[in-house]
Amino acid sequence: MSDKLNVFNFGKPNIRILHYTWFAFFMTFVVWLGLGPLMPFIKEALQLTDQQAKVLLILNVAMTIPARIVVGMLVDKFGPRIMYTGILISGGLISIAFSWAQGYEQLALLRFLSGFIGAGFVVGIRMIGEWFPAKQTGLAQGIYGGWGNFGSAGAAMTLPFIAANFGGADGWRYALTVASIIAIIYGVIYYFSVSNTPKGSTYFKPKKMGAMEVTSVSDLIFYILMNIPLFLALAVLTWKLSPAQMGLIGTTTSYIIYLTLAGIYATQVWKIWNVNGHILKKPVPALHRYKFKQVAILDWAYLVTFGTELAVVSVLAMFYVTWFDVPKVTAALLAGIYPFINLFARPGGGWISDKIGRKRTLIIVFAGITASFILLGFVNQEWPVAMVVGVTIIAGIFSKAGSGAVYAMVPLVQRRMTGQIAGMVGAFGNVGAVMFLTVNSLVSYDQFFMFIGIIAGFVFALILFFLEEPKGQMVETLPDGTVQMIDVK
Repeated sequence: MSDKLNVFNFGKPNIRILHYTWFAFFMTFVVWLGLGPLMPFIKEALQLTDQQAKVLLILNVAMTIPARIVVGMLVDKFGPRIMYTGILISGGLISIAFSWAQGYEQLALLRFLSGFIGAGFVVGIRMIGEWFPAKQTGLAQGIYGGWGNFGSAGAAMTLPFIAANFGGADGWRYALTVASIIAIIYGVIYYFSVSNTPKGSTYFKPKKMGAMEVTSVSDLIFYILMNIPLFLALAVLTWKLSPAQMGLIGTTTSYIIYLTLAGIYATQVWKIWNVNGHILKKPVPALHRYKFKQVAILDWAYLVTFGTELAVVSVLAMFYVTWFDVPKVTAALLAGIYPFINLFARPGGGWISDKIGRKRTLIIVFAGITASFILLGFVNQEWPVAMVVGVTIIAGIFSKAGSGAVYAMVPLVQRRMTGQIAGMVGAFGNVGAVMFLTVNSLVSYDQFFMFIGIIAGFVFALILFFLEEPKGQMVETLPDGTVQMIDVK
């Protein structure tokens, strides 16, 4: 198959799948991340405090942490076709309920549940991985991720206009409702338009469900430890809602949630052991091994790249309004430039990865992320708005190219577990969002940007010294026991 990928060749089945799937992702992001550009309207209509508005933004990304893990497992078992349809329909219904909620407690609960739709991204990673060869996967995944991520820009460019011109104070409700109905309709269209694999191909599934398979004792310990940040992020959110901060939940409820999270983590450790405990008695053959550190570094890389995207796109409109007194609709449009970059930056990151290598690309983009966000850390209210927007564009180009580079490598780690790996990496992106948005609720905007730059610098060092370039071939075992070699060069 040619290395070239013509996205306008609609006669090819894999190109049609690519377009159907990125648009499914696009609609999930319109519904999910439309909250950011609409927040100035919601805040004014419901007379929310700054902290109440910021907590809604944190809640919006929190549920996606466990959802991406669960969906990653389910997509490996049931296939992306049924999973994307289910997410679009159920997520759209939850979003409609949020649109017409009345009290703040209802808004908070339904926005937390709305984060479920953000797990749709993981589904498409598996779908694109099935339909494109390794030599094209970086660009194909980049187009899927970049054009789908453009949904947040699409939301910024359309939903505030609807909110400002229709329905008066309830304009934001009509805007989200319209977007949610379109998502539900497209969920049905997607089901009848795609298939999980090309005709005649085998859909590989994990040998066991419930946890990711690892191939060494040290990786087993590492995997158990790497699950801690997923639960820690939810514990931080609980603290933010507790009497010590917002007071939205009581002290007793806070402790119940902490204990529940600890119990769920203990259950997850048991599942990990149940799936992988056998390696202590019988080592995995060298031919079937992979290094979990590759997954772990990609987790932390996506924590920065996508976590930054979610956090920045959520706060930019409010940042422009509060620091520079920009009108709400104008602020939403300026904030929309940031996700607009996804159209070319994320595919660009994947394409460069295909050309010059996965590790080298990540080194370049993380150097850019670190430098640009540290520069934003020195922003003040005397800076020209045009200059601030310009620097955020540069930071956005590097961070979104970084997301493309991360997922150019994800399908090359272990193919039959692509959904689970994509789910874990994606979940860490939301851990980053919760972490960054929590920091944003505690410090000024310049300190928020500086914090991102410092974390990016730490991950840059991990990539530089510990990440390994994928090479050679992956091994997959067919259901009949025969072995298939897959080139990942």
